Parts: sequence; structure tokens; C-alpha cells
Amino acid sequence: MTECHKELSSLIDSPVSIITNDGRNIIGTLKGLDQKLNVILEECYERVFSKEAGVEQVTLGLYIVRGDNIAIVGEVDEHKDSGTDWTSIKAEPLKHIVH
Repeated sequence: MTECHKELSSLIDSPVSIITNDGRNIIGTLKGLDQKLNVILEECYERVFSKEAGVEQVTLGLYIVRGDNIAIVGEVDEHKDSGTDWTSIKAEPLKHIVH
């Protein structure tokens, strides 16, 4: 088991934010992962950023993210996250990662 796998395993049943290689921001409860670091998220949604409008939240439900498409995984502080007015935040969408 790799160090990364151990770290992610400790976050099972916790809210996480995943930024993908194509710039998507997906938030949900980490329910599982495998040896390729593919992750299963429950009750998840995508935050879509825009310069013109506030952040839109698109419901995804149960979702699998391929490990080779994950750039960053971080634990979400639910208290701070729920206290943020995401509709008032305007920002450029993230760009794709170029290798």
C-alpha cells in the first residue's frame, strides 16, 4: 500500500474536494478507493466557476473519479464550507493540466 493510498484511506467517510486534470472541482463524501486510486464519492456535486455568474453547484449523486484524472484531493472543512456564500464568488474556471 502506497503512502498516498494510506492517506486517502484515512479520509473514507469524510467530505473531500477533488480537482481533476481537466479543471473540474468535485465535492462529496469519500466512500472508497482502489489500488489505482480510483475513488467513489457519495452525495457529490460539482462546483462550476464563472467570471459572470456566481458558483453553480451541479448535483452528481454517486460518482466515480478515475485515479489518473485526479490532480488534487483535499479534506473539506464542513463548517467553513457551509458558511461560504458560493453564489457570490466569481472566478475563472481552472484550466486543463498540460503534461
